[in-house]
Amino acid sequence: MPKPPPLSSLLSSPELERSSVVANNSMNRERGLTGVNSYARELGVDLLAHLAHRPAPSWLDLCSGEGRALREAASALPAEAVLTAVDLVGPLVPRPAPPALEETVASVSSWTPARTYDLITCVHGLHYVGDQLGLLTRAASWLSEDGLLVAHFDPESVRHADGSTAARGVVSALRAAGYDYSPRHHRLALRGARAVRLPFRYLGADPAAGPNYTGQPAIASHYAAA
Repeated sequence: MPKPPPLSSLLSSPELERSSVVANNSMNRERGLTGVNSYARELGVDLLAHLAHRPAPSWLDLCSGEGRALREAASALPAEAVLTAVDLVGPLVPRPAPPALEETVASVSSWTPARTYDLITCVHGLHYVGDQLGLLTRAASWLSEDGLLVAHFDPESVRHADGSTAARGVVSALRAAGYDYSPRHHRLALRGARAVRLPFRYLGADPAAGPNYTGQPAIASHYAAA
């Protein structure tokens, strides 16, 4: 096992967000709603079908990149739809937003919505969030009663204080809290709003963890037992 970083070298969320790993300009920020390079393919969910039967559907996309998927969804959903995109830097190419879309430039580690959502997505965004488990527990409370949360998640990126993997324990804890996890697709899903408490206390993030299963540099999130 590689020598773990000293706890004093772990970064807080604001420090992490200024690191070169989080500012990686080779990230895929252009995924659309459907097709080869799309949310539908990455998440394995027909997102419009999940939203279509609702009179005023709502979708929150965390780490939304250029926001293409939400822009494409806006034209297919009722005018009453509420689409919220949250990204640390926002779209790099500014474009006029459709009326249903609100684009927010903010850290997902500290941002909190003023409403609940029928759909919450995070496509490969957790790989660059320090307190991944904290965001997952908060997002569970942002769902509507029958809402769906779906996100990519790499359990191997969750480490104990000594640097050893916490993957098995964290997957067990997430499943006990109601999340479904697909190891083949590295996807988490949760249906229905709930209060979630996980037995982990966030210590900080290591931006030098190296590439994860995507082949891109990612971070490791270190936790102690709560």
